[in-house]
Amino acid sequence: MKAVILDGFGDRDVLRIGTVETPVLKPGQVLIKVKATSVNRADITQRQGNYPPPPGESEILGLEAAGVVEAVGPDVDGWKKGDRVMSLVAGGGYAEYAAAYAKHLIPVPEAISYEEAACISEVYITAFLNIFRIGGLKNTEAVLIHGATGGIGTAAIQLCKILTPGAKILVTASSAKVARVKEMGADLAIDYREEDFTERVLEYTGKVGVDLILDHIGADYLTRNMNALSIGGRLVVIGLLGGAATEINLARLMVNRQQIIGSVLRARPVKEKGDIVSHFNQAVLPSLADRSIGPVIFKTYPLEDVAEAHRTMEENRHFGKIVLRMET
Repeated sequence: MKAVILDGFGDRDVLRIGTVETPVLKPGQVLIKVKATSVNRADITQRQGNYPPPPGESEILGLEAAGVVEAVGPDVDGWKKGDRVMSLVAGGGYAEYAAAYAKHLIPVPEAISYEEAACISEVYITAFLNIFRIGGLKNTEAVLIHGATGGIGTAAIQLCKILTPGAKILVTASSAKVARVKEMGADLAIDYREEDFTERVLEYTGKVGVDLILDHIGADYLTRNMNALSIGGRLVVIGLLGGAATEINLARLMVNRQQIIGSVLRARPVKEKGDIVSHFNQAVLPSLADRSIGPVIFKTYPLEDVAEAHRTMEENRHFGKIVLRMET
């Protein structure tokens, strides 16, 4: 089958289109004929050699896939060849065929295109998991979403609007994109290049701080994040773009009864991810199906232009999701 192959680790020039064996299904898996996938920040990190797939999973890039069921493996019920599906995969999305666990499949509603479906599994489930299942955001609370112009950020804003319509949504964004996140429904959009987000948060909340922060920066933001949190606030860290190691004031953490929670989705056990997907299907899929919410697609590239798609993400030119389309 056709797939994106890495010639070692490094810059975009290690990416090339090649031919590899079609995945052999494990019990509980189905084979998806991929119509579209998407670029996630984790793909860049893996390409650079810093984010290997979990043991036993495909080393091909790609954390989600949308298409049709091509074959059903042992111990799979409820799915058949030809079903329209989207799914989390721990690797293998940048390929003509991808293996996915049946427990991780989401039916693609008729109103949703494959390109749109390719933008749902990774970012909407990540936002849902960390803001609601882990972060426990309530209608009466305030949340700060860093990097609100990417796939997870745009999904997070939408989910907050439909699941906790009374919550205050604060976001950070670059100068050129502030207006767009405000149009999406953010109550406060902070230009992180020109403003101190901690000062703006405290000003907006009357020095109370926010109840929840979703952060993908890590070390560089830790102190400022803690200063922006309310008493009893929760910081959920889902990325380390700003580094992994830093100091923390434990006395402040204790006195303010704050929590720092680390979270990843990719490495979770199959059953646990299946439980998350099941909850997501109940809580969020209806709003996707009736188009109350939907992915923001910046641009769609053919798979052969994968290097240019990665360039777009690395240069932060996008707003929303970057899609890779399989040519059929």
